[in-house]
Amino acid sequence: MTTPSRSPHLAATVLTATVALYMALVAFGNITDFGTNQDFVRHVLAMDTTFKDEDLMWRAVTAEWLQDTAYVAIIVWETVAALVLLYATWLWVRRGQGQARRYATYGLLMVMLLFGAGFMAIGGEWFAMWQSEDWNGLDAALRVFLLSGVTLLVVQLTAPRADAG
Repeated sequence: MTTPSRSPHLAATVLTATVALYMALVAFGNITDFGTNQDFVRHVLAMDTTFKDEDLMWRAVTAEWLQDTAYVAIIVWETVAALVLLYATWLWVRRGQGQARRYATYGLLMVMLLFGAGFMAIGGEWFAMWQSEDWNGLDAALRVFLLSGVTLLVVQLTAPRADAG
C-alpha cells in the first residue's frame, strides 16, 4: 500500500494561505483607508467616467448612501472570506483535510463570487467599468479570480480518490 503524496496537501495549504493573506490585506486596507476605494466604488456605480451612452446610463447609481452601502457590503464580504480562508489554512496545517477542503472551498468561492460576479460581471458589464480609463479594476479582478480558481482546483486535488480497482 502506498502513502498518498503530501505535495497536493502542501500546495493547497500554501495557496489557501496566500489567498487568505491577500483577502485579509484587501479588507484591512479598505477598512483603514476607507476613502480610496470608496471613491472607486462611487465612480463605478455612478458611471461618471464611462462613455455616458444614454442607453446605459439609466443603470447608474448616484445616491451616495447606496454607493456607500454597497462598499461596506463589499468590505464585510472580503472580511468574512478572509476569515474563512484563514480558518481553512489553520485546518490544513492541523491536517484536518476534509474540513480544510470544505472551508477552503467556501472561502475561495466567496472570493470568486466577489471578483467574478461582483467586479467583472456587475461592475465591468452592468456598470460599464470597462469603458473607464480612470476607474477600471477588471485586470485586478481577473488576477484574483484566476488565483482563486487555480487554488480551488488544487484544493480539490486533495480529495480522496475512489479506488479504480
